[in-house]
Amino acid sequence: METIVSGIRPTGHLHLGNYFGAVRNFVKLQENNNCYFFVADYHSLTTHPEAEDLKEKVKTVIIEFLASGLDPEKATLYIQSDVEEVTELYLLLNMFAYKGELERTASFKEKARKQPNNVNAGLLTYPVLMAADILIHKATKVPVGKDQEQHLEMTRNFAKRFNNFYNTKIFPEPQAYNFGHDLIKVPGLDGTGKMGKSDNNGIYLIDDAKTIKKKIMRAVTDAGPEKDKPMSEGVKNLFTLMELVSEADTVKYFREQYYNLTIRYGDMKKQLAEDMEKFIAPIRERIKELESNKDYINKILKQGSGKAKESASRTIKEVREVIGFYNTLK
Repeated sequence: METIVSGIRPTGHLHLGNYFGAVRNFVKLQENNNCYFFVADYHSLTTHPEAEDLKEKVKTVIIEFLASGLDPEKATLYIQSDVEEVTELYLLLNMFAYKGELERTASFKEKARKQPNNVNAGLLTYPVLMAADILIHKATKVPVGKDQEQHLEMTRNFAKRFNNFYNTKIFPEPQAYNFGHDLIKVPGLDGTGKMGKSDNNGIYLIDDAKTIKKKIMRAVTDAGPEKDKPMSEGVKNLFTLMELVSEADTVKYFREQYYNLTIRYGDMKKQLAEDMEKFIAPIRERIKELESNKDYINKILKQGSGKAKESASRTIKEVREVIGFYNTLK
């Protein structure tokens, strides 16, 4: 059994990219692994969110995790800031992280370019906090996308440096969890790139039927297929979305229409909107049920933070002893 750790920043409602790219796989992983899934509210502070916005977005992610199938009896589901041991390990690991390597991190350079007036220390040490999230539970596997592989490599470096310096084996060197064919890049509706919040090109798990249809009918296509011409990016994206939520026969029908040069994109979009609504509706209804059950959500979070703190406190105790901190005898 592997110990698996993964988190998601609270940036609002989850879209299909979040669902197929991460959450659906979390649901599979919880069946046969020791899983810790958390809402990374500390990480979100690098962009200075308003307090009320942060609180509401954390609640939203927790509810939508549960509605998507995460089971608090099978996996530990918690909020990062509920486990103060994470910040202690973050501080200690910073002693093994060097300014030069942090400044060379691709994510830091990109964020510094995008928010030049808010290049804070949290941005610089983001990989160290991520390492603390992972190592606090001694994770052996971490589900990461391409954009996080450099951070995971840095986590291994920090673990190795700590172990070597103190001549210990406290921290494993976690490897990327490879989902293989299960790792799906969900495209946006604008004909470019992947689905994302910042690009306003996504379909959300909370969207109603009318909203879904409106978004899909506006999706980018082209003037129509032409013989011996490659499929445009926008049309490829529609087929990718259809493969995620429609029946195989439906996808086959519209592919044949496309290659016969008889496809009507309006008909394809209407069918995709119907199938998308059928797919999202049960999740959306579950979200609404959970939103009205505050006591249940609080119970789940209390249970999750307790389990996460139990694991984290064991690690911190070992770390403190190895470093040589004097703990008053009781």
